[in-house]
Amino acid sequence: MASSQARMMRRTANGSAEEKVSDQLEQWFQQEEPKTLGSLAEVFGEKAFAVVFIVLMALPALPLPTGGVTHVLEVVAMLLAVELIVGRRTIWLPERWKGLDLEGSSGERFAAALVRRIRSIERLSHPRVRQVFGHRLSGVVFGMLVFALSLTAFLAPPFSGLDTLPALGVVVLALAILLEDLALAFVGVLIGAIGVALVVALGGLVLRLLRDLFL
Repeated sequence: MASSQARMMRRTANGSAEEKVSDQLEQWFQQEEPKTLGSLAEVFGEKAFAVVFIVLMALPALPLPTGGVTHVLEVVAMLLAVELIVGRRTIWLPERWKGLDLEGSSGERFAAALVRRIRSIERLSHPRVRQVFGHRLSGVVFGMLVFALSLTAFLAPPFSGLDTLPALGVVVLALAILLEDLALAFVGVLIGAIGVALVVALGGLVLRLLRDLFL
């Protein structure tokens, strides 16, 4: 059963446009209950897709080589993106996914850093062409972009750090959806596109090197 704090957060997330995303997320990280994927989806209601993408892809977005540790997060992001593409407005999760730990070993330092970065973007952002975000097609496009960028991050060579930009593109794009800021959405797409180009370029370079070595 959700705690009274979680229920309060859910009402705020669904019913108040004044509550900042960073404040809601900080409350969720500070609650005593386990920080699981199921808990996050339940608390944030209609905002859950974007918030879950932020939390899932924030770790791959760190400018550090992860060595494939974050692959499971990227796979979950891709599968949830498919739900958006087929038109779902709320998250459906298999039972085994609901217990996925989203806090992990990074703990409080990771949570504090994530909330701090979100607040810095909130200060610079404001709604732009917000009517675009209320259209049903926008959710489909959002899902397609998240799927493509998450897949690119997944395919990035281990220990290369090349998953950083595609993952960061997802985080910025998800924030743009929450803040209804079309300019910020373009920034997220641009960051992600640069990341895709780098992964493709490096992949081509590796293939050419292998061809020269073995052919």
